[in-house]
Order: sequence, then C-alpha cells, then structure tokens
Amino acid sequence: MARLFHVPLSPFCRKVRLSLAEKKIEVELVEERYWEQDPDFMRRNPAGKVPVLRLDGIMMSESAAICEYIEETRPEPSLMPESPVERLEVRRLVSWFDDKFHAEVTSKLLYERVNKKVMKQGYPDSSNVKAGAKAIKYHLDYMAWLLDQRRWLAGDRMTLADFAAAAHLSSLDYISDVDWNRSETVKDWYAKIKSRPAFRALLADQVPGFPPPRHYNDLDF
Repeated sequence: MARLFHVPLSPFCRKVRLSLAEKKIEVELVEERYWEQDPDFMRRNPAGKVPVLRLDGIMMSESAAICEYIEETRPEPSLMPESPVERLEVRRLVSWFDDKFHAEVTSKLLYERVNKKVMKQGYPDSSNVKAGAKAIKYHLDYMAWLLDQRRWLAGDRMTLADFAAAAHLSSLDYISDVDWNRSETVKDWYAKIKSRPAFRALLADQVPGFPPPRHYNDLDF
C-alpha cells in the first residue's frame, strides 16, 4: 500500500490526496510534524517538507512532481487533458494556486492562524492576516471570471487545476476564511467538487484545538 507523509491542512498534501483518491489508490496516511525535522523524515526528504509519498517502491517529494507521476503511471481517470495547449492551462493554474495564491493568501491566513500555534511560533501577525483577507477577494473574483467562461477552472472537464484550487480553499474553509457569498459561481463549483467521493477523507480531517465550522462537512452549504 502507498504511504503518504502529510499534514492534514496542508494544501499541497491535500492536492496529492485528492489525486490518489480520484484514481482509487489506497494510501496509508502518516501525519508528519515536519517542522521538528525528525532525522528519519529528513532522510526521506532533505528539503524537510511535506508531502512525501512512497509509491511503487519509490520515495517521492514535491506535490507537483508527485501528481505528475501519479497521472503518468495511473492515467485513468485522467486529470490532465490531451491537448498540449489545454495541459499548459492546467499547469499554469496549478502553479497559480500553489505559488501566487499560496504566497498571497494561504500563507497569510492558514499559516498565521493555525501553523504558528501548532508549531509554537507565537501569535498571528495581524498585518499578514489583513493582507490575506484582502487578497483572497481578488482570487475569488478571478476564479469567478474563469468559471463564467468554462465549466471547470481549466476548461470543460475537471482537472488537476480544480484539485489544486480546492486543496487551498478547503484548508481555508476549515478555519472559515472563505466568503462563499462573494460568488455563487465559485460556490457552485466548490459544491460540485466537494461532493465527489475523493473529497470525503478531507472532510473527515480534525486538527486538535481547531474544530471545523459547522458548514465544513455540509455538502449543501
């Protein structure tokens, strides 16, 4: 069985978990306190980051590379379109969420509110929280613009781009930092992806000291 070293609210881990679940790959989840830099974990990934996946006898790191490997070795159901131009758009949006959205939103909301407390690194920086709360509005508006033209974020079918976005937004939704009333289009998109069987394990996550809001597990939120 595959084994994934992860942190429950990490959007990068969640993206990998969604990919594995969508392709019905059984995986053992091992929660890893990567910030403690345990020697065994550092041997698995000298970068000291999660996720780390053991699959096919290979220990692999970096969520984008992991998802590409899963897609190439388990192509069904496909999370990447066939056209090079469409694949380019998927990769662009995955990078958008994992780089730009993460830097401007996730790191300033989730990391300040949750990670600092868990890692015992002090109190949230209010200026970062304020900046993240402002930036997420821009990103939700951009998603709404994309979804006004497409059925899914990257085109007419669900792809890894949708999983990347949902991974970040679900982590933020756990701490009630997403204004779903800002866009009915985005809310409907999230409801569709949240109702998929691949999402069930994520909705069962519990972080000690941080109970999820009531709507988090509700498919008809």
